[in-house]
Amino acid sequence: MSELRRDERTYDASEGESEIAAIESQWTRIWEAQGGPHGRTGRILRRDEFKIMWPIVSKLPKGARLLDGGCGLGEWVIWLTRAGYPTLGLDVSKATIGKLQEMFPEMQFAVGDIRATGLPDASFDAYFSWGTFEHFEEGFRTVVDEAFRVLKPGGLLFVSTPFDNLRHALRATLTGAGRRAPELGSTRFYQWRLTRGELAAALARGGFEVDRVRIVHKRSGLQRWLQHAFGLNPDAMSTKGLALGLAPFVPGVLVGHMILAIARRPPHQPARAFVTTLPAAVRP
Repeated sequence: MSELRRDERTYDASEGESEIAAIESQWTRIWEAQGGPHGRTGRILRRDEFKIMWPIVSKLPKGARLLDGGCGLGEWVIWLTRAGYPTLGLDVSKATIGKLQEMFPEMQFAVGDIRATGLPDASFDAYFSWGTFEHFEEGFRTVVDEAFRVLKPGGLLFVSTPFDNLRHALRATLTGAGRRAPELGSTRFYQWRLTRGELAAALARGGFEVDRVRIVHKRSGLQRWLQHAFGLNPDAMSTKGLALGLAPFVPGVLVGHMILAIARRPPHQPARAFVTTLPAAVRP
């Protein structure tokens, strides 16, 4: 993974030493700060991920099983299950899953690591994971292999990861940031950032047929650019308004925050057969 760009965050000894413990600690804090999905479920209709995924998923027969890898606050599980697509929400945070099970006993939530879920082979019609695959320093192979295993032949995969946009690439060229592991003790690994071609290649190496990779969350990327370039508060309404006004005129390849891949497990490919070539087209 040394060729990819890495982001670090401040080391916090209270999170524990292991990577998975640190990720669990992060999501437990998010739950404590936000209090769960109340008032958030309807918001997913406005998200780029929903606008891309739903027209495809809605063509599946009602009752098709979905997996949310890294379900966080659980709003996607709740909405999709109520829409007729029973969805299992998987997350490493025991506190988060415990609260969700308590609040929504009619929904399916479970504690699990997306690198080794323990779920049956070929048991889901579609699998989606927003901003989760990139948080393992070991790289993408284990999470991609596991996604391939749990999907049925022909099953759909939707994955988003941070985008190594042109703004990041220029900064890295000028400063070397994101290429080297820092000195031990001050920070810890946070995530990988990828180009569209790199995400497509990671999925293709795991046996998936990649349909396309889209740039998403351009406005969010613009808010971050305004913060870094001009010191504006990215969460302020004025900054959000400015980003909204600029969005039609700024190309996503320059400031897009995330990329989203749409892929499929081939209908007749065995679970442990892998391809090594990049898909012919990585369309924006």
